[in-house]
Amino acid sequence: MSPAVYALHACALALLLAGLRELLFGFEENRCSMTYMFEHPEYRRIQLPRHVAHQYPAYGLYLYGEGMYAQETRGLKLTGAPVLFLPGNAGSYKQARSLGSVALRKAENMEGGVHMNVFTINFNEELVALYGGSLLRQTQFLHESIRVILRLYKNCPDPPSSVVLVGHSMGGVVARALFTLPRFNPRLVTLILTQASPHLAPVISLDPHILEFYSSVRQRWSTASEDLQNVSVLSVGGGYRDYQVRSGLATLSCPANDHNKLSVVVTAVPRTWVSTDHLSIVWCKELVLATVRAFFDLIEPETQQFTGDVKKRMSVLNHHFIRHPVLLPGDQPVTPVSFTGTPETWSEVNTLRLFYSPPKEATVQYFFFALSSRRKAYTHFYCRSSSMEMSSWIFGCTQMNVLAFFFQYIVECEWQREKSLTMPVPVPHILSFGLTASDVTINSSGLLHSIQLQHFHQVYQAFKITVMCHCKTTKGELVMLNIYRMKVPWFREDSFHTAGFPSVTEISAMLHMARSDNTSSAILQLHTAPNCQYKVSVRTSFPKVLGQILRFCGPVLPVYMAVVLLLALKRQLSVVLHTGRSVAMRESIAKGLQPHKLELPVLLFHLLLRQAWFQEGWSTLGLPSVDSLPLSPVEDLLQHEAVPGQDWPHLISLSLCILGATVAFWGSTVLSMSVHVMSFILAPLHRPSVSRHCATFSPPAQFLLIISLVVLGGVTCGALSITASYLFHLYRVLRLQMTEMSLSHMLNLVPQKTQQNTENGYSSAEAQNKPKESNGSPFLSEAALHDVRDDLQLHLSVSTLLTLPLMLSAPSLIYWSRNLRYSVHLVPDPWWPHTVPLIIASVLLINCTTLTLSHSKLMLGLTFHLLLPLSITMMTFSPLHLYRVTHFLSAALTLLATSCYL
Repeated sequence: MSPAVYALHACALALLLAGLRELLFGFEENRCSMTYMFEHPEYRRIQLPRHVAHQYPAYGLYLYGEGMYAQETRGLKLTGAPVLFLPGNAGSYKQARSLGSVALRKAENMEGGVHMNVFTINFNEELVALYGGSLLRQTQFLHESIRVILRLYKNCPDPPSSVVLVGHSMGGVVARALFTLPRFNPRLVTLILTQASPHLAPVISLDPHILEFYSSVRQRWSTASEDLQNVSVLSVGGGYRDYQVRSGLATLSCPANDHNKLSVVVTAVPRTWVSTDHLSIVWCKELVLATVRAFFDLIEPETQQFTGDVKKRMSVLNHHFIRHPVLLPGDQPVTPVSFTGTPETWSEVNTLRLFYSPPKEATVQYFFFALSSRRKAYTHFYCRSSSMEMSSWIFGCTQMNVLAFFFQYIVECEWQREKSLTMPVPVPHILSFGLTASDVTINSSGLLHSIQLQHFHQVYQAFKITVMCHCKTTKGELVMLNIYRMKVPWFREDSFHTAGFPSVTEISAMLHMARSDNTSSAILQLHTAPNCQYKVSVRTSFPKVLGQILRFCGPVLPVYMAVVLLLALKRQLSVVLHTGRSVAMRESIAKGLQPHKLELPVLLFHLLLRQAWFQEGWSTLGLPSVDSLPLSPVEDLLQHEAVPGQDWPHLISLSLCILGATVAFWGSTVLSMSVHVMSFILAPLHRPSVSRHCATFSPPAQFLLIISLVVLGGVTCGALSITASYLFHLYRVLRLQMTEMSLSHMLNLVPQKTQQNTENGYSSAEAQNKPKESNGSPFLSEAALHDVRDDLQLHLSVSTLLTLPLMLSAPSLIYWSRNLRYSVHLVPDPWWPHTVPLIIASVLLINCTTLTLSHSKLMLGLTFHLLLPLSITMMTFSPLHLYRVTHFLSAALTLLATSCYL
C-alpha cells in the first residue's frame, strides 16, 4: 500500500482519538464533595421467605446502619420511613452508604424521632446494561423485597403503605419496570428517584431482551392511567462528566398531561450546580444533601411516614430539584408582616438602580420601591445579594404597590426591559472549524444581559465561548462575582460558571437534548456588574463536535465497522475471483471502502419513507422499522422517524463510516501483529509445517466438532460456543502464520537453483499431488509460500469478522461465568439458537483455502454480489439493534463457507 493510505488512516485515527479525548476528559474537574461515614457502616442481611431465597439465590436484601442505630435495629423492629436503594449495572449494594449515612446524620437534628430506614438490594453486580436477560428477574425480586420490607413494620403504630425507591443507573429502569408486573400493586411505590438512569433507550442494545424490556416499560408508562398519575418520578442526569449514560437518555417519556414526572440534569439542581460522573452521582454530597432534605420534607410528622399527597410531593421535589424559593413547601407566608426598626433604617429608592454596601457594623436596612410608576415602562425587577439567605428578605405589597426588603449584606437591584437586554448572535457554522467567530461586545450598564445563540439547537453542535471581562473599579470597591448561565429553554440542563474581575472565562457550549424545530435556541445569560465591558466570542470547537458525535453515536460504531469489513471481504473475493490470489485485509479496507454506494441507497430509502404511501405499505407488510442515528429529539427517536429537512445525520453517518474504516484498518493491523507475535511464541511447541492444510480437520472430525459446539451452546450458553469456534479458527490462523515463517526460513536456506528447479517442475496447484524430488520438495518453493500467504490473508479476514460477534457476545459469557455456581444453563440466552449457522460456518471455513474458493466460480460470484446489499441492509436496520450485526455477519460467512464447498 502507498504511504498516502497510511497517512489518511493515521489522520482519521487522530480525529477519533481527539473525539475520545473530549468525550472522556474534556470536561470540568470533579467539584463534588465526598460524603463520609462517621461510624463503621454495617449491612444487615434480611432473611427472605424460603421460596424467594430459593428462586433468587444470587440476590439479597440488606438494611444499612451505623453505630448505635445499627445496634438498635438488630431485631429489625423498625419505625422509620422506608427507602430502598437499587444499584445499577455492575453496581454494589454498598453504594447506599452515602444516602444512608447522610440520612442518619440528618435524623439526629429532627424533632419527634423522625428518621428513615435505608434498605439496599444486592443484585450480584450483574451486567444488566449489556445483558438484558436478568432485568425481568431483578424486577421480580424487587417486588418480593418491597413486600418483605413492608412486613417488617407490621407492629409499627403507623406502618408505611409504600416504599420510596432510589435507583442508580439501570436500577432506576428496574424501578419503573415494577409497574409492568401483572400482580404488582401500584400503591406500594408512590415515589421513584433515579440517578443517571437511561430511561429513554438502552445505552447499547446487545441483545433483544433489553429492547423487549424497554418496550414493555415504555408502553406501560405511556398510558395515562390513574395509578401511574399518582406516582411521582424524578430523573436526575449526571451532565457531561457522565460519558457512560448521557443525560439525554435520562429523560422520562410520559404523557404530556402527566405533571408528576420530572427530568433534570444535576448541573441545574439548585444548591448543587456540579456535573457528576456515572459513579460519583451516588456519593456527590451536594446531590445527596438535596435528596435527603427532600425526603425529610416529605415525611409527615404525625405518622413519621412519607406523605401520600401527590401535590405536596411535587411541591417538595420542585423546591429542592427545580426551583429553590426561600419559602419552604407547605409553608404559608405570614400576614401581616411586621418590620422592626427606626425611620432612619427605611429608605425609598426613586432611581432605576440600587447598590448598597453595609457598614462595618452589621445593621439592618430597609428599602422600598414604588411599583405604580414603573409597571408600564419596565418588564422585570432584578435583585441579587452576596449571601445565600435561607429566610425571606423580599416582600411585595399589592395594596400599596411597593416592594420592600431588608439586608445586612451587599445588594444590587435594578428595573429592566427584557427586550433591550437580549442580543441575538448567530453561531458559527459547524464546518467553520473554529476559524471564524461570532463576536459581541457588551458595555454593561446593568446587572443582566442575555445573548440568544441563534440556530444552536442540535446535539452535534459544540462551541467554545470565551467571555473577557474588564471593569473600571476603584481599589477596595466591593463587587460581586460574575455568573454566566447557559440556559436551554426546552430541557432542564442549565449550567453555571463564575468569574472574577478582570477575568477570561471559557465555556463549553453543548446540548444534551436536541430540538426538532428552530423556534428557540440556547441562551447565554450574563449576570454582570455595572461599568464593566464584556467581550463574548463564540467559535465552533471541532474536537468537541467529534466528542458529541461519539457521545451520541459511539455505540453504533460497531455497525459501521462490520459494514466496512464486509466491503473489504467483497474486495478480497473480487481478487480471488479474477486472479486466484488474496490480498491483505488492510489493503482490502483501503480499496473496498466506497461510502457513496452505502449512503445513497440509504438516503433514497429514507426519502421514500417520508412518502405516506410508501410508509403505509411498509407498515402493512409488517416490515421492521428503520433505525436512525440517535441524534433526534425524544419524540422522533421513540417513533424512529427522521426529521424532515435535516441532512446532517447523513453527513454524520458518512463520518462514522470513515471512523469505522479507521478502527477496522488499525484493528486488523493489531490482529495481524498479535498473530505474528503469538505464533512466534507458540512455534517451539509445534512441529514445523510447510503445508497449507495445517490445522485442518477431516470431514468426520469436522462434523464431530460442529455437533460438539452445538451441544455445548445448547447446554451452557451460545456465547461460549461462539468463543470456542473463534478459538479453533484462530488456531488455524496461528498455524498458517507458523507455516509461513517456516517456509520463509527454509527458502532462505535452500540454494536458489533448487528453488528454480522445483518451481519449473511443478505448479503450486500440482505440487501437493506430486512425489518429492531428489533435489528438493515441491512444498519448498516460492509458489507454495505464496499459497500459504494467500490462505493466511483470507483467514485473517475471517478472524477479523468473527471478532465482532465475539465482542458482542462477551457480556453474556461474563454473566454466565459469574452465575455458574447457580446454574450451568444461561436462561434466557440471547445468542441461542440463531447463532448456530455462525458456528457451523466458522468451523467449515477452517478447511477453506483460496484454491478451493477460486474453483467455485458460480457460488463465489453470488457471494460477491450479495455482500453489498447485506452491508446496506445492516446499516439501515442495525444502529439501534446492535445484536442484528451478528445475524448479517452470520449470513455473509455462511455464503462464504458455501462457496468453499460448492
